[in-house]
Amino acid sequence: MALLFDFECAGGHIEEHFVSSDTRVVECPHCRRPANRIQSPVRSALDPISGDFNGATDKWMKNRAQKLKQERKANS
Repeated sequence: MALLFDFECAGGHIEEHFVSSDTRVVECPHCRRPANRIQSPVRSALDPISGDFNGATDKWMKNRAQKLKQERKANS
């Protein structure tokens, strides 16, 4: 079964590849150098609307208020 992993070569190119879990090196499609498998960064987002995460909710409310203010100004 193929999984999605990130690979980086010495030239700094980072590419995703579907490979088996034991694959550690692939050829970079840009410069043809060996590209080693790297740890992918974790991307997450907190749900601001639920109210479970106070900081995210406060940020969402502030951004929403600014956006409403801009929309009202543009419509005037």
